[in-house]
Amino acid sequence: MAIASSFTTFAQEATRPIEGRWDVTVEKDGKQLPSWLEVEHSGTHTLVGRFCYAFGSARPISKVNYADGKFDFAIPPQWEPGTSDMVFEGTVADDKLTGTMVYTDGQKYNWTAVRAPLLKATAPAWGAAITLFNGKDLTGWKAMGDNQWIVEKGVLRSPKSGSNLVTDKKFTDFKLHIEFRYDKGSNSGVYLRGRYEVQIEDSKGKEPWYGFLGGVYGFLTPNEMVAKAPGEWQTYDITLIGRQVTIVANGKTIISNTTIPGITGGALDSNEGEPGPILLQGDHGPVDYRNIVITPVK
Repeated sequence: MAIASSFTTFAQEATRPIEGRWDVTVEKDGKQLPSWLEVEHSGTHTLVGRFCYAFGSARPISKVNYADGKFDFAIPPQWEPGTSDMVFEGTVADDKLTGTMVYTDGQKYNWTAVRAPLLKATAPAWGAAITLFNGKDLTGWKAMGDNQWIVEKGVLRSPKSGSNLVTDKKFTDFKLHIEFRYDKGSNSGVYLRGRYEVQIEDSKGKEPWYGFLGGVYGFLTPNEMVAKAPGEWQTYDITLIGRQVTIVANGKTIISNTTIPGITGGALDSNEGEPGPILLQGDHGPVDYRNIVITPVK
């Protein structure tokens, strides 16, 4: 009887309207900062979660307090300045969240959130392959700030830290082939739909981790480390269908048909239901790219 009662309590509490994944937009200093929130049960009484701010990786929320449509939680700083927690308060109404965030500098900012779409995967019919980089110039791309990207001998190069580079075209589901190389200690990333970063980092000899080469930053850890040495050309073959991603790195499948929970730090926006571009990270050291070809769904 006690067991049945416990399951009944769990089922009732599982209907709390704050639970699930949320695409968040923070209004800060005149900018809209894409973020992400997930809330779920831990046992029968406690709500826990994860939060990904506009930069950095998803971090755990030890407890989400919820009652009568109101909630609050706090998370410690990650890459933010200062040592104070970020404190969130808000309300749930009409399947939306509205709230405030007290940042690590003590300033308060407003934010809103809508439920993240499921993005159910369906069997795709692939269209024709598109060459995104012509090997000659930056046609089809734009720098998000002062441009340091150049083209030399058929190679797209970011010789120093600077702006990210983004495609003019946007995509939903696709297969992407891309080749890259980096200097010792360098770091970059390929953002799928401009929202989900597949990490590129000098990682040879390290244990697999979601922050090293082949990981979906902050979320998915590859099943093995296949990184080559700095200065060597490497390849990604990435398939993204809905939220399901498969990553083949240097000829080995390291993530297979796995769900990406939400946007990663540095995403262009949190509008997960919309098409998005391919973004190349150029603000973490020298990196080169070539042979960038995408095959979109019809």
